[in-house]
Amino acid sequence: MGGEETNTHCHKPPITKYLIYLLKTVADDYLRRTAITRPILTTEQQDLLDATINEWQDACNISSRIGWQTGETRKTYLQDLAYDEVLEETRLGSQHAILATHQAAAALSGVEEIKELDEKYKTSCPEFTATTVKYDTRTMTLFDDETVSLTTVDDRIRCDLALPDDEDGYQHQYLNDEDWELTESTLSRRDGDYYLHLGFRKPKPEKQVEQQGDDEDRTVLGVDLGIVNIATTSTAYFASGREVRHRHREFERIRSSLQQTGTQSAHRTIQQMSGRESRYVRDVLHRVANDIIEEALNHDCEYIAFENLTHIRDRVPPVKEFHQWAHRQLVDLVEYKSETEGICVEYVDPENTSRRCPECGHTSKGNRVTQAEFECERCDTTANADYVGAKNIGWRYVRRGLQSSRRTGDSQLALKSGTVTPNRGFVSSD
Repeated sequence: MGGEETNTHCHKPPITKYLIYLLKTVADDYLRRTAITRPILTTEQQDLLDATINEWQDACNISSRIGWQTGETRKTYLQDLAYDEVLEETRLGSQHAILATHQAAAALSGVEEIKELDEKYKTSCPEFTATTVKYDTRTMTLFDDETVSLTTVDDRIRCDLALPDDEDGYQHQYLNDEDWELTESTLSRRDGDYYLHLGFRKPKPEKQVEQQGDDEDRTVLGVDLGIVNIATTSTAYFASGREVRHRHREFERIRSSLQQTGTQSAHRTIQQMSGRESRYVRDVLHRVANDIIEEALNHDCEYIAFENLTHIRDRVPPVKEFHQWAHRQLVDLVEYKSETEGICVEYVDPENTSRRCPECGHTSKGNRVTQAEFECERCDTTANADYVGAKNIGWRYVRRGLQSSRRTGDSQLALKSGTVTPNRGFVSSD
């Protein structure tokens, strides 16, 4: 969910320790998702929310100062210490005052975690400067008519939410599904616009492989990441990268021209364009990730296999850093979304996956005729090179399972019209 920004004035700890800290703070028994939308506000409602945001910042800073001075980071204890002063010094209602003390406690606890990881890193009292305010189910109500009620420093306001007309819009999957429970959410103001980051949660599902046990067949979806096609699956799903590449080239051309101009106005334009490109690419990657998950579900796959992304840096020239970033984002999205479905994401060494014939196993650089074409020198099998890569990636994970001492069933690779296993060969789905 959209979290509260703070300024802790501390040096960043080593990345491995920092990641451990993050994992400790977010691990729980729930899947958590955020649906971002915009409240449609009148000028008067904006004024009330602005005032509420200002008071929220003051309340968090009051609580943070008290916690820092007393060394208290536990939220219920800090609530007891700071609650009365927050109510006295701000215009917030009682529930928002409680939430502010809890937000400060979380920030203080984070500082303590960092200090425990490495005592050398200097820290100071967290300062809240972000133009945001936290809401929970007592201070915010969602209605079936796609409106929301929000508590302010004065009265509650009620307004429409700007949701996509298309019922397939990602926000609807949380709003319309009773399995997703509304939790703490965040209202933020940025560049004069207001955004509501709605938090949802539901219990984590058991992994499909845990439900089935080790004696069951496991079906694997192989995914190849490329440039011509952003992603290709072993079931012959192709996500073209043509439009993304075109837009990126246009952005690079315009950015180069603006950089030569060198004015402040040109710099602002570059920043605005960069934001638009990032949003566009993220939207494309979200859709591709959804399609990959859909392929896995349609073919009853318990696993999705990707190439290990550390190898991408070795295979792709520095000029293709944009594609490295896009691939990393896509894999992260698939991991994030597959968790909801109980699907495991795994990784394999991609060495020679684009040169190995999936039919006869012959591996040769000469098999890769062009960027898009594969033709085996030994058995004359021809195919799309990305599709060959996807099958080989999935097949490599299937064969890894054969070597497991715990294996009592057969793993299989999902193809467009069936599956293939090491022991039984191809099995049609018809």
